Amino acid sequence: MKDINIVFLNYYTKDDILRAIESILQDTKQSSFSSQITVADNSQNSDHIKEALQSSFPNVLYVDCGANVGFGKGNTIGLQAVEARYYCILNRDIVIPPNSRTIERMIRFMDAHPKIGCIGPKLLNMDGSLQYSCYRFDPKSIMVKPFRHLQWDEKYAWTKKYADKLLMKDFDHQKTRPVDWVLGAAMMVRREVIDTVGWFDPQYFMYMEDCDWCRAMWEAGWPVYYVHDITIHHAHARDSAKVPGLKALLKNRLARIHLKSWIQFLWKWRKSHKYYRF
Repeated sequence: MKDINIVFLNYYTKDDILRAIESILQDTKQSSFSSQITVADNSQNSDHIKEALQSSFPNVLYVDCGANVGFGKGNTIGLQAVEARYYCILNRDIVIPPNSRTIERMIRFMDAHPKIGCIGPKLLNMDGSLQYSCYRFDPKSIMVKPFRHLQWDEKYAWTKKYADKLLMKDFDHQKTRPVDWVLGAAMMVRREVIDTVGWFDPQYFMYMEDCDWCRAMWEAGWPVYYVHDITIHHAHARDSAKVPGLKALLKNRLARIHLKSWIQFLWKWRKSHKYYRF
């Protein structure tokens, strides 16, 4: 069994993933922990990522998902491919800072806190500024989430109020603390959590699966933590928000998928809209 299985999901993002893998390999070069990097491929090798991995990174495991099965299901296929003590999901547009020993520090943090089920590191934009990557289950904030992706928070004060609450802009991001949920761009989950709550819910094709998973963890008694002193750079391409306003629902397929996932989340947890007041 590996100490950690690190999964990237590919959908025509070969070059980004190859860069991310290089930074991971540099980060784990001197680590005392055993790690496996896995690429789950939703593109059926249409961008020839399999050959690129075999040529440049032969120890990286390639798994063909068979189709574009979505974010949650694709990552689950990669996670299930290698048994490990910890499972780490990383977006293709992340970069590990040099000489930071990030992966090792994440493992050591989890080893030192066996009651914590999941952690998310601090994410920084590529210019070094803070990226908001931990959130609340606050019902009103969840309700305005789609309007934020329509960029209404830039126009209307009431939307901004609850969007800021959702993003936890009111708390000190220089503190490690429990949070309701962390962004699926970078999250590490304990094996025992999987044994309890399972993998990503496959009903979500894309978006809200990280929120849903963290919600299931809290319901099962596994806290989720934001770890402030472990940092990863993340380009954070918000493709569902590239077309602003209501016309996004007509012109942007990802915006429509985002809306559908939001509705699925609200329906699934309709009898329990509590949050943990962090």
